[in-house]
Amino acid sequence: MSSSKVAVLSQNAPAPSPLMSQGIICNGMIYCSGSLGLDPKTGKFVSGDAADRTVQALRNLEKVLIAGGSDLSKVVKVTIFLSSMDHYPKVNEGYAKVFTHDVKPCRTCVGVASLPLDAEVEIEVIASI
Repeated sequence: MSSSKVAVLSQNAPAPSPLMSQGIICNGMIYCSGSLGLDPKTGKFVSGDAADRTVQALRNLEKVLIAGGSDLSKVVKVTIFLSSMDHYPKVNEGYAKVFTHDVKPCRTCVGVASLPLDAEVEIEVIASI
């Protein structure tokens, strides 16, 4: 197995900053950059609450995973960043709507001082190909 890395780009997810890739494939895994609850067409946050933006962030990541030959069922690790732990129940509500597989991924949730664009939640995933 090659240890070279290949960038993944999905036109169906929000465009990445020029400083990063949406995802990287390396050693049979895909590592996705953090995703916010942005509508890829408008670049604005979806309406609703933290649950809705969690679902959107995960759908954006799903598009990157698909572009890289994977999908949400192959996610092995999720890291969630919250601008306030007060959002935790709503984030869990949205998360449960997306991760319905029998085997749930490993997960870490971290409270931080702030997130890009004043987001409530940012999510990154690692999945097998």
